Amino acid sequence: MPLTQTDLNRIRAEAVELHGPEAIHGALDRMAKEITIAMADTLPVVLCVLTGGIIPTGHLLTRLAFPLESDYLHATRYRGETGGKDVQWVSEPDISLAGRTVLVVDDILDEGNTLADVIRFCAGAGATSIFSAVLIQKRHDRRDPAVQANFVGLEVDDRYVFGFGMDYKGYLRNLNGIFALGKPD
Repeated sequence: MPLTQTDLNRIRAEAVELHGPEAIHGALDRMAKEITIAMADTLPVVLCVLTGGIIPTGHLLTRLAFPLESDYLHATRYRGETGGKDVQWVSEPDISLAGRTVLVVDDILDEGNTLADVIRFCAGAGATSIFSAVLIQKRHDRRDPAVQANFVGLEVDDRYVFGFGMDYKGYLRNLNGIFALGKPD
């Protein structure tokens, strides 16, 4: 059953703010400094993982004051739901990754399936060095310890979160904060 405006207003009103705009922008500033130290002399390709990565990537790109190329790929597990299993590839980047340093930017690192798939793709496309950045990392023990982001903005407990790129059933990505459901869905 599709969500109504009333449903979404209730979800938003009951949501718990985990990180506000100041914390997010401070984390993005810190990440940009770390990325600049690691990558400023590499002429990297920055890949946005759609759809969730679009807002964090846009904000991060404006903080990177060195030459780079940007592109996107679309790989998803959730497809508008609150859970998913297999990664579905919708679109690959147009820029060749062969011989390049690549920075993959996504909204969240949860179990790591999407990030692991994207890193395998980049390696298979010939990238010589692959870094990853996520705005949010969940704290839990379900992630394969081998799947780690090089640059992490903020951490959250193991809850369903949305805002600043992350969605609730396709909605609420545009919220200027990171929120958790106030009541179980």
